[in-house]
Amino acid sequence: MRPLADITVVTLEHAIAAPFATRQLADLGARVIKVERPKTGDFARAYDGRVRGMSSHFMWVNRSKESLTLDLKNERANQLLRKLILEEADVVVQNLAPGAAARLGISYEELSKERPDLIVCDISGYGDSGPYRDKKAYDLLIQSEAGFVSVTGTKDEPVKAGSSIADIAAGMYAYTNILAALLEREKTGKGQRLEISMLESLVEWMGFPLYYSFEGASQPPRAGAGHATIFPYGPFVAGDGKTVMLGLQNEREWASFCEHVLQSPELANSELYHSNSKRHENREQLTQIITGVFAGMTRDEVIARLEKAQIANAQVNNMAEVWDHPQLKARNRWRNVQSPIGEFPALLPPGGWAVSEPRMDAVPAVGEHSKSILEALGCSVTEIESLASVGAI
Repeated sequence: MRPLADITVVTLEHAIAAPFATRQLADLGARVIKVERPKTGDFARAYDGRVRGMSSHFMWVNRSKESLTLDLKNERANQLLRKLILEEADVVVQNLAPGAAARLGISYEELSKERPDLIVCDISGYGDSGPYRDKKAYDLLIQSEAGFVSVTGTKDEPVKAGSSIADIAAGMYAYTNILAALLEREKTGKGQRLEISMLESLVEWMGFPLYYSFEGASQPPRAGAGHATIFPYGPFVAGDGKTVMLGLQNEREWASFCEHVLQSPELANSELYHSNSKRHENREQLTQIITGVFAGMTRDEVIARLEKAQIANAQVNNMAEVWDHPQLKARNRWRNVQSPIGEFPALLPPGGWAVSEPRMDAVPAVGEHSKSILEALGCSVTEIESLASVGAI
């Protein structure tokens, strides 16, 4: 039995942050009922059509859920939502615009009057107070406000992360806070409200550059794929044009790198390179030495030397190579998941379970479960047809 098999989550979610949190709850066995707009559903369904016509974002974060469509501007649909929450839910998650949940009558303050054991998790861009409360908060904007963009990229150009890290950060903190709240409810019998902001989540992840810049000190410079303060640490091109990523952490590794990789052991104690601060200070000269050695070798030959020297290294894989990664294959990390477009592969969630695997059920079509959910709430076939005829479901 999965750990959350007796937990029901009702979620009013869109995009990434909340769906990522609730998908992980579903991985642990929770029943997750995703409330969507009639016909169009979660707007992330239309981000792209890269997965045989379905959205890459949506397929990633919405497996193992039930889709219920409700037009919450319709009074009867709103009543059914409240009934569903009050009768079935253990957890409510929402990342609607600030204040929207209160206007719909599904804030923690309202719901807890009848269900004091209910856990409500509100996810927003900036939090429900303060001068930024009502600002729109897309992932790129939060990456910028949190300072991430200012320390990422090259000397000449800042860049954003290639994945939605602000959404992911908020989703992870929502997920872990919900788990903690469920544990606390086991002890006290009481629910609580959780408030997660994307800004605060990503700023927490910015701890190193924040403290590096403590009390007005200069922040870490942008160093592309390299490290801002450790050298050599980053990408180097071999003679066959392929890139090797390598990283040194201490003087023992530096000495081994000089002896076995560069085959110039005298560099280890050079006045120019004998400490990380010196190597960082003289990184341009040292880069020329390293690339000069690598120019006469293939990537595989460079990696062989790095392995012999026990220097951390990696290939710079593209997405096709990640799909085919030998380590993931060897550890049997891929599973097949059903969806409206048929089977597609999905990565088994990180971690290992002794008893059973995480739940990896189908990605739902828009409103696929509306009829069964509403019937379980006591709606007749006639009422369901009436709601459908006016677009309320």
